[in-house]
Amino acid sequence: MALDLFKITNEGKGLFAVEKISLLYNLLTSVVILCLFGEMDHPGQMLIDRACLAVLTFVLMYLYRLAPCKLTAFVRVAIQMSLLSYWYPDTFEFNRVFPNLDHLFASAEQWLFGGQPAVWFSLRFPELWMSEALNMGYFCYYPMILLVVVWYFLYRFDLFEKVSFVVVCGFFVYYLFYIFVPVAGPQFYFPAIGMERVLQGSFPSIGDYFHHHQELLPGPGDAQGFFYNLVEHSQEVGERPTAAFPSSHVGMSTILMIMAWRGSKRFFALLLPFYLLLCCATVYIQAHYLIDALAGFVSAFGIYILVTWMYKRWFATPFLRYHGL
Repeated sequence: MALDLFKITNEGKGLFAVEKISLLYNLLTSVVILCLFGEMDHPGQMLIDRACLAVLTFVLMYLYRLAPCKLTAFVRVAIQMSLLSYWYPDTFEFNRVFPNLDHLFASAEQWLFGGQPAVWFSLRFPELWMSEALNMGYFCYYPMILLVVVWYFLYRFDLFEKVSFVVVCGFFVYYLFYIFVPVAGPQFYFPAIGMERVLQGSFPSIGDYFHHHQELLPGPGDAQGFFYNLVEHSQEVGERPTAAFPSSHVGMSTILMIMAWRGSKRFFALLLPFYLLLCCATVYIQAHYLIDALAGFVSAFGIYILVTWMYKRWFATPFLRYHGL
C-alpha cells in the first residue's frame, strides 16, 4: 500500500473535478457579492478571500506536479473538502441581507403538525442516555463524511474522484439554497421571538433581525453529557443563523449512505445507526424544523442524481490514468 501511495506518475497536470466545481462556486458567489456589494458588511474582504482560495487551488495543482501520486492527490481533494468549513458560514454573509423567512416555516410546521416537533421531541426525552445518543449521532456528521471518502480512497480508488465531487458539489447545491432562502431554524428563531410566543403558536416576522443578532438557544438534554458539550461547543464556534432549509445534515448524510450502500453493504450497515441518530438529532437539538429534515431527505436523491450527471457530463477528468488505473 505504501509503495502504491507514493508511486510517481507523469500524468494529471490539470484541475481535478472537485477543484473545478469549487472554482465555479467561487465565481458564482463572487458575482453575487458584486450584485449586493452596497448591502453587505464586508464584500471587499470576501472577494479577497475568494481570490486567495482560487490562487491556493492553482498553487496546489502546480505543487502536485512535483510528486503526482495517490497520496498527494488525496491531499488536494482533502483541502477542497476542508474549505467547506469556510463556505458554510459564508452563506450567512449573503442571506442576512434578505428578510428572514423563519416565521413562514414555523407557521407551516404549526399548521402541519399542530405544534412544534422540535420542542416536543426535546421535552419528551431530556434523559442523559437519549441526549447523549442523539448528540453523538449529530457529532458523527463530519466523521461520516471522512469515513466514506477515505473508504473509497482505500478500496475503490477508481471512484474516488467521483465521490469527492459528489460530496463537495452536493454541499454547494445546499449552500446556494441557504444564500437565497434565509431560514435560521428554531435554535435561532425561537430565542428571537421568545418561547412564550412559540408555545402560543404565534410566529411574527423578524425582518433583518439576524443581520445584527446571533443569539443561539442552548441545546436540550443533559448538560453533563460528554457529547452534549461537544455539540454545544461546536455550535458556539461554527454555527450561524443560516442553513436551516433544507437540512444539509440530513441531505448530505443520506447521500453518504447512498454511496456507502453502493460501495459496501457491510460499510452501509456500520454507518446506519449513526445516520438514524443524526437525522433525529437535527430536530432534537432544534437546529431544524421537522419539515427541514424531511426536505433534506427527499432532496438528497434529486441532488445525488443531479451532481452525478454533472460529473459525467461536464467535470469527469482522466483521473484514473494519473495513477496507472
